[in-house]
Amino acid sequence: MDVRTELNHRERATLRAVADGHAEISCSCEPDLFVDGLACCDQHTAHRLAHLGLVAPARGGQWGERVPALLTEAGARALGGTLATPGLAAA
Repeated sequence: MDVRTELNHRERATLRAVADGHAEISCSCEPDLFVDGLACCDQHTAHRLAHLGLVAPARGGQWGERVPALLTEAGARALGGTLATPGLAAA
């Protein structure tokens, strides 16, 4: 699957927010995203990006805890880039 052609505008915008360091993710099997401290308005998008391995927690945490979200290598590729930016997570 070529994720670049499969992602919609909102998913790409969410990935850019994560890449820019504006996002947190909850530690759970259905992680929620928070952008600039506010809950992401489309949790389906948050769940899809996490399940596709495009975003990940920066570190482990307790169940339900919010931790920084990182763009994975797959997420960077989905945006058409590479992991040249410090702070991105390897997938």
